[in-house]
Amino acid sequence: MKLNDLKPQKGSKTAKTRIGRGIGSGKGKTGGVGVKGQKARTGVAIKGFEGGQMPLYQRMPKIGFRNTAFATKLVELTLKNLQQAIDAKKLDPKKPIDEDTLVKAGVVSRKRDGIKLLATGELTAKVDLKLTKASKAAEAAVEKAGGSIELKPEKPANPKKLPKKAKK
Repeated sequence: MKLNDLKPQKGSKTAKTRIGRGIGSGKGKTGGVGVKGQKARTGVAIKGFEGGQMPLYQRMPKIGFRNTAFATKLVELTLKNLQQAIDAKKLDPKKPIDEDTLVKAGVVSRKRDGIKLLATGELTAKVDLKLTKASKAAEAAVEKAGGSIELKPEKPANPKKLPKKAKK
């Protein structure tokens, strides 16, 4: 047997169907696309079109509302993360702990519009906190540990995002 005698097995290789090469080819004239209409033309994509019927995605009820103009973006801080930072000597519980201290210590990556303390985990150290917000359970846990928490007012909404007043 020589290399020039090698041939593929019978039936394993078939010629590609040449579309639009006359009626004798079986795929001539309309070229397998059908007859007339928008879909017979090239470059047409009718995704989600249901033949004039109201599409399903428009029939579904619209729920929820996201108030992005006035929303405050708060960073979450748990009691567990706070206690871990104190145990790792990143924070000194004897000094007051504010948002800038938490960012410098690496407990939170950034403060955005403020930091909110959540009651996930336990706090054993006595700490004085100055934060934007705290859940009621988190406040109770800080006071139970012998500490105090001072909540400062939130940053006001961005005036550029406020809706314009109607002109008279």
